Amino acid sequence: MAQHIPRRELKKDEVRETIAHGAEALLSHQQFTIYVVIAAAVIALGIFGWRTYSEHQTVKAFADFDAAMKVFQTPVGPPTAPGETTYPDDTKKYTEANQKFSEVASKYPHTRAGQLAAYYVALTLDKLGKYDDAKKRLQTISGSSDQDVASMAQFELASLDDRTGQSDEAAKIYQQLIAKPTVLVPKGLVMLALADHYSTKNPSQAADLYKQIKADYPDTPLAQQADQGLALLPGKS
Repeated sequence: MAQHIPRRELKKDEVRETIAHGAEALLSHQQFTIYVVIAAAVIALGIFGWRTYSEHQTVKAFADFDAAMKVFQTPVGPPTAPGETTYPDDTKKYTEANQKFSEVASKYPHTRAGQLAAYYVALTLDKLGKYDDAKKRLQTISGSSDQDVASMAQFELASLDDRTGQSDEAAKIYQQLIAKPTVLVPKGLVMLALADHYSTKNPSQAADLYKQIKADYPDTPLAQQADQGLALLPGKS
């Protein structure tokens, strides 16, 4: 015979069940919150660890870059003072600098020092007369996400094109840089390079650029160089 359960007891069971479900939901929510907190802590630690590692790599990269730069800037010829370091010739100097910059660029490719080192690898190749290799390097660096480094590479590429008989390509790059200058490759500097580019091929256009530089950058070294450029144009005394 089935036992009769009073309505009041049924109501109490419903309340207990509701409370139980609520407690279970709350517990689950608390557990989920704990998991989120733990995950956030792990991520924060990971970010901190990565940042610390990244900063450490950056410091090491710039230290190695500085060592390579010292070689790049070392004078060539007999020492002029006791204890001065020099190189007997440019080939030895730029070959060693190229090796050091290549190591930095290869070891720290995602740091500013590594990207600058890649740029100097191209410069040393240029200094060593390896123009095709230098051009390939500069073209690659020109696509860098770092606009300053990319513009430096483009400026050097234009100079290299000018020196290797590709004047039309050089002028095109200069015009692009004038339209979109950067901190390290400012508009006035590129205008001066383009004026120099036109000085023998189109003296009239060169004169216009030199005059524009004097007007835009009065009382500056750029204006002084523009004056010198004007004086050296064909037909000037």
